[in-house]
Amino acid sequence: MTDVATEVLRLAEGWIGTPYRHQASLKGVGCDCLGLIRGIWRELYGQEPERPPPYAPDWAERGGGDRLMEAALRHFGPPLPLVEARPGDVILFRWRPQLAAKHAGILSGERQFIHAYEQAAVVTSPLVPSWRRRISGVFRFPER
Repeated sequence: MTDVATEVLRLAEGWIGTPYRHQASLKGVGCDCLGLIRGIWRELYGQEPERPPPYAPDWAERGGGDRLMEAALRHFGPPLPLVEARPGDVILFRWRPQLAAKHAGILSGERQFIHAYEQAAVVTSPLVPSWRRRISGVFRFPER
């Protein structure tokens, strides 16, 4: 594991227990799944590469496009094959193949990930088959 991946995991674990808050990105105060990734990015690099526009909880259905995937491509580069996923990588999920990616998390082990769970908090969840089959992209934080 690289130094950045080790740091990503350490930082992600520090967000566990942060309450779920739509559009928020403040450790210990509140975040959503995008806010978790944004917060880790800020802790690693000092600032976010861009500020996301306001979005509704159902933004992917209403607005069209694949905005989460497009942002991941802009800032992380091309997606990696799932077989190359390792702890510290960002994983995106889509609920159905034809829908936009709507959820993100940090792979924390071969069979678990850290994410902001709606109506709850940032938690570690098992990467069970129902989650694994919905992975639509694997991305690695850039080296510093």
